[in-house]
Amino acid sequence: MKLFLKSLALSTAFASMALAGTPGWETNWETAKARAKAENKFILINLTGTDWCGWCIKLEKEVFSQKAFKDFASANVVMMEADFPKKKELSAELKTQNAALKKQYLLGGYPTVLLLDADGKKISEDLGELKGGTEGYIKKITELIAQNKK
Repeated sequence: MKLFLKSLALSTAFASMALAGTPGWETNWETAKARAKAENKFILINLTGTDWCGWCIKLEKEVFSQKAFKDFASANVVMMEADFPKKKELSAELKTQNAALKKQYLLGGYPTVLLLDADGKKISEDLGELKGGTEGYIKKITELIAQNKK
């Protein structure tokens, strides 16, 4: 039964990744939490404005889209994107979900990037303006994971 639930969570995750969002980023909050639990990983949530926020676009280009970061993230975290676009249309369900995530996690502005446990509890302060590029992100997230492993 446990294997079936893990398979179901992963199938749902891959299906929802194909529907919207930046490649590699989960867009369904419940699926992200289920994957994190099934895979024993933390969640890296990115509250972003993919089509208008200059800092968000820069962070995606200089950190999140880099092969080293993608490889690290794939092995260590479930990446969750809550997008707040101005031009791209989101489904009503996704808008509602992202509004709730914004209320709970947005720390002043975009991007807000946090490391969370599989239940959604904050493990970090905002990593959005972390210095050091890809290497800085990998180092900081690795430290946070090591400090918070159960």
